[in-house]
Amino acid sequence: MKLAYGYAENLGQYIDAAKVLFQMNEQLPDDLQLPLEELEDADSAKLFTAQYFSEIKFAIVDYRQRLMDF
Repeated sequence: MKLAYGYAENLGQYIDAAKVLFQMNEQLPDDLQLPLEELEDADSAKLFTAQYFSEIKFAIVDYRQRLMDF
């Protein structure tokens, strides 16, 4: 998914990149999922991806750490 996100963002396909972020967030346990806002239009997709990519990345790191602690 990280590669799919990177390809979409690099090609300027921010709506597709945002969809990948939604999918990544859905794969996390409920307590790590971020409350993501809905996209209103294509222009807001770039801002959305910039805002939430790092937050989801940190949640994924937390989840990996949890799995390693078991």
